[in-house]
Amino acid sequence: MQVTETLNEGLKRGYKLLLTAQELDDKVMDKLKDAQPDIEMKGFRKGKVPLPLLKKQFGQRVLGEAMQEAVDGAMSKHFEDSGERPAAEPAVKMTNENWQEGDDVEVEMTYEALPDIPEVDLKSIKLEKMVVKADDAAVDEALGNLAESAQDFKDRKKGTKSKDGDQVVIDFVGKVDGEAFEGGSAEDYPLTLGSDSFIPGFEEQLVGVKAGEEKEVKVTFPEEYGAEHLAGKDAVFECTVKEVKEPVAAEINDELATKYGAESLDDLKGQIRERLESEYAGAGRAVMKRAMLDELDKMVSFELPPSMVEAEAKQIAHQMWHEDNPEVEGHDHPEIEPTEEHTKLAERRVRLGLLLAELGQKAEVEVTDAEMTQAVMEQARQYPGQERQFFEFVQNNPQMRQQLRAPIFEDKVIDYVAELASVTEKEVSKDDLEKAIEEMDAE
Repeated sequence: MQVTETLNEGLKRGYKLLLTAQELDDKVMDKLKDAQPDIEMKGFRKGKVPLPLLKKQFGQRVLGEAMQEAVDGAMSKHFEDSGERPAAEPAVKMTNENWQEGDDVEVEMTYEALPDIPEVDLKSIKLEKMVVKADDAAVDEALGNLAESAQDFKDRKKGTKSKDGDQVVIDFVGKVDGEAFEGGSAEDYPLTLGSDSFIPGFEEQLVGVKAGEEKEVKVTFPEEYGAEHLAGKDAVFECTVKEVKEPVAAEINDELATKYGAESLDDLKGQIRERLESEYAGAGRAVMKRAMLDELDKMVSFELPPSMVEAEAKQIAHQMWHEDNPEVEGHDHPEIEPTEEHTKLAERRVRLGLLLAELGQKAEVEVTDAEMTQAVMEQARQYPGQERQFFEFVQNNPQMRQQLRAPIFEDKVIDYVAELASVTEKEVSKDDLEKAIEEMDAE
C-alpha cells in the first residue's frame, strides 16, 4: 500500500493511503486460501473447493474485511516506522466514494501527533510538605462531635412543650374511615420529631405537645405508598403523648467508645488521633502536589495538540457553568462557549497531563489489577444493591475503566516525582494547613 504525506503543519498530519485493486484482490485470495482447508461444499470434499468457486461464493463477504485489515496494517506500519503517536483516534475515510469492485481504494488519514516531551530534571525540584500533628484539642473536638452524633434523650421539665428535634414517646392507633388498620398501632414508640421517619405531615403535628396530652394527627398516605390499600387514603392517628424528651450529647466515656467499636475511651482517642493525622497528611500531600505541578509547569514548554486543548476547555467551561447554576441538573442547555480563562486552564491541564504520562511511561509506572479492583469497589459502594451491575458496566466499558485508572496512575507518578525531588517537611498548625487548602481551592 502506498502512503503519501499530504499535511505536516505543527502537530497536524495528513496522509493518502492507496490500496491498488490488485493488492486488494491478492489479500482476498490469501484469506480464502487460509479458509479453504475448513470449507466444504456440495460436490467437493472438505478442503478441496476450488479457489475461483470460493471467490465467487464468498468473495464479497471477505472483501470488506480484507480492505479493513489492509488499511489497519498500513496505519500500524506508519506509526511504527515514524515513531509518532496520535493524540486521538485518527480520522480515516475513503475519498473515492463511488468505489466499485475492481477500483483502487483511496483512503485519507488525518490526526494530531503527540508532541515530543522535553526531559525534566526532577532532582532539581524543591518542595515543602506541611505536617500537622493531631493535638489534644483536636481530638477532644472530634470526640465532642461523636458524642453529639450519638445523642441521648432526657425528660424535659414537666409541662414543657415538645420542639423540633425532641423525642416524644407515644401510643397511637391509626384509622382509615373510622376503622383501625393493620400495622397502624404501637405503644411506647419513641419518635424523634424532624426525623421524617413517619408519613409526611405526621411529625410536624406533634410539635408543641406535652406529656399526658392526647392528640389527633390527620394525614394523607402518599399515592405511591407501599401498601396499596392505604395509598392515597386519609387517615387519623389517635396519639397519647407519654413522654417529651430533649436531645443531649452522649457522655464521653468508655460506653461511648464501645458504641463506635473501640475497646475503651483511650482506644477511641487513639483511633481518632490516627484518623485526624491521616486526613492532615492527605491535605498536606494535596498542597504539595499543587506546588509540584506548578514547578513542573514552569519547567516545560512544548506545542499542544489543538483538539485536546479545545476538548478540555469545553469540559472545563461546562463544569464551571454547572457549578454556577446548580439548579440545572440535566445537560439540555445551550452549548457553553469556553472563555480565554478556560482555554488557559485547559492548556495547563493538557501540558501537565502529557508530561505526567511521559514520566510515568519512562518510569514504567503501572496500575495493578488489585488497585483497579479496589477503585471499582469504592465506586460501586455509591450504588447499594447494584454493585454487580456496576462491576459488569465497568468490565464492558473501556472508557469507564480509563476514567478509574487515570487518577491512580497520576497519583503513582506524583509519588515517583516526590521520591526524586527534594522534599522538606515543615510542621505547621491545623489552621495554617486549612488556610493553604482554601488558597489552593480559590485559585
